[in-house]
Order: sequence, then structure tokens, then C-alpha cells
Amino acid sequence: QVQLVESGGGLVQAGGSLRLSCAASGSIFSINVMGWYRQAPGKQRELVAAITRGGSTNVADSVKGRFTISRDNAKNTVYLQMNSLKPEDTAVYYCNADLTQYGTSWYNYWGQGTQVTVSS
Repeated sequence: QVQLVESGGGLVQAGGSLRLSCAASGSIFSINVMGWYRQAPGKQRELVAAITRGGSTNVADSVKGRFTISRDNAKNTVYLQMNSLKPEDTAVYYCNADLTQYGTSWYNYWGQGTQVTVSS
């Protein structure tokens, strides 16, 4: 059983910072891409940032220069450092990972989500 467990969400004032963490646990052979998505009320889920095992990143234009994604492969953990937060960053943030448990088939997993609320 694979689980992605997020932490670090909360309430912060505009201009503040938060750091999200997501740890993948269970029987895992390898993780390829890990990423963060977010979904605001009434909106579609959107990609915030993603990072490959080798460290290549893809960051949404809306957060570029403010958010940084990183990962610790030894810990199967991905991080999202969020600075200069804006009210429009308010959303539920979801962790996502493409992984294989036994080195054969690859599957996509989601975390349960963590709420980030930015007050103006």
C-alpha cells in the first residue's frame, strides 16, 4: 500500500511563507516525477510545480519566482517552498507522484490534500 502524506499547510497573511512536504511511503521501488497541484473552490485542479528524479523542474507561470520545488530522493519526499504568498494562492494543495512498486508497472498516486489559506 502506497501513501502520499502531505503536511505544512495552514493560514498565512499575504506576503508570508509556507513550506509544504509530501512523503511517499510503502513498498516503493522508484519514483519518477513528483509534483504539486492545487484546486481552488469552483476551479479546476492545476499544476503548480513538478520535479523529476534527476532534478528537472516545471513551474507554473503564476508562481514562478515565488515557489520552489525540491525533493529528497533518499526520503521519497518532495517539498514546495512558497514565498510572497497571495490571496489567489488559496487552495487545497495535492501531492502527486508517478512510481513503481516492483520495477515493472508505473502508477500515479495522489495525496489527500492540504489546505493553504492566504488572507489579505
